Amino acid sequence: MSLQISSTAFENNSNIPEKYTCDGINVNPPLQIFNVPENAKSLALIVNDPDAPAGQWTHWLVWNIDPKTADIFENSTPLGSAVGINDFKEVSWGGPCPPTGNHQYQFKLYALDQLLHLEHGSTLEQLEDAMLGHVVDQAEYVGYYSRS
Repeated sequence: MSLQISSTAFENNSNIPEKYTCDGINVNPPLQIFNVPENAKSLALIVNDPDAPAGQWTHWLVWNIDPKTADIFENSTPLGSAVGINDFKEVSWGGPCPPTGNHQYQFKLYALDQLLHLEHGSTLEQLEDAMLGHVVDQAEYVGYYSRS
């Protein structure tokens, strides 16, 4: 069995409820993690929108998640994890807020063979550089959102 991520708030490849967007209360959806490899020392999560007009838009970066974590609860980050800066220039969740059209939101989970030595508030590029060569498994969950 390989690493898996899911949500009780929406099914894979379906619409993300407004609650989790800029049109709602803008909190992260609940996420569940399954089948973490035994050799994983930490997990990292990247949430992005590949359909953004300027290219990929980063909504949430979280790393050094304990590999024993089974749930990332709504409106929370796992205890002891670090959060990076998103493309809204905030060190937090930044919910879907597409200017036009129906956008895809990728929740990418990575199992890593080490803890990452990155400061809270690091960028996507810094996170990806730190993960290079340390990914032992990965999973993806996709949601969609368009503004009415």
